[in-house]
Amino acid sequence: MVELDTQTLPLLEHRNLLAFSAGVDSTALFFVLLHKGIDFDIALVNYQTRPSSHAEEAYALQLAKQYNKTCYTTKAPPIEHHFEKNARDFRYGFFETLIEKHRYDNLIMAHQLNDQLEWLLMRLAKGAGVMELVGLETISKRPNYTLIRPILHHTKAELLAFLNEHAIEHFVDESNFENRFERNYFRHQFANRLIEQFPNGIKQSMEYLKRDKLLLGSSFQEIFRYKELVVLEYFHHAMIPKAVDTTLKTLGYLMSGSQRAEVSTKSSVVLGGIWAIEYQKGKIFIAPYLTIVMPKEYKELCRVHKIPTKVRPYLYRESIVPNVIKM
Repeated sequence: MVELDTQTLPLLEHRNLLAFSAGVDSTALFFVLLHKGIDFDIALVNYQTRPSSHAEEAYALQLAKQYNKTCYTTKAPPIEHHFEKNARDFRYGFFETLIEKHRYDNLIMAHQLNDQLEWLLMRLAKGAGVMELVGLETISKRPNYTLIRPILHHTKAELLAFLNEHAIEHFVDESNFENRFERNYFRHQFANRLIEQFPNGIKQSMEYLKRDKLLLGSSFQEIFRYKELVVLEYFHHAMIPKAVDTTLKTLGYLMSGSQRAEVSTKSSVVLGGIWAIEYQKGKIFIAPYLTIVMPKEYKELCRVHKIPTKVRPYLYRESIVPNVIKM
């Protein structure tokens, strides 16, 4: 039987939106959630790239009607370049619009152990530390919702066996077999073979890595947040790039490798013309990068309370009194 991660169960008592694709993973999770009596609705993005795309959308609508769920669907525009990234951006934009409009608390994703291993191998090939190797979290806090992955501990084979045992209809995405996509290459060349031969060892290793990541994560902590201003306290200089990267993900921004390198060597940077990152004396300041003319009095107040220069315009725009940020 496919079981949900026990730490997710209390959170799943709230309003849930399941990211649904009609594939093996999300279909299995759909029926596991039903079996557990968890209330949820579903959302599907039709990329219109395969012959089965419309059939998958129709199946989602059928399941929703059969089990008294709300089903939201949308058709993505043609994506000409960088399909994986742009498709992901469109998908999450759609989900987050629904979450805000209909006041869902959680976004449930059907990522599983194979996905976790594929991520680890891709990061390993590019150069990464422990914090980056474990890329998928069971529970991830976002500004307006919580992202929950309750079946990360199950392999795809286990999910497929569950569907077959219960004769549950599902679809197979043909694009998963195209090695032109980076993730597919790592899946078919390495991950599938490893997980078929060593499923238990890989499960255990992932648990160890998660524990190690938690220990490393304690090397920094958030001490202040207001809207898009975040102040962190760090305890080791080597953790600055990870602290910034982790925080920016919660704000919807993904750093590149070169940006992580820049943050590790410079105490004041602007990333992508969007985010101001400054650190001094054990504190990291993160805020949207703005250019605003400020009164001399406000700038002096910021100086007195040791607010770095690049984040001051955001404080001023949001009417944040500098002395509320405890140093």
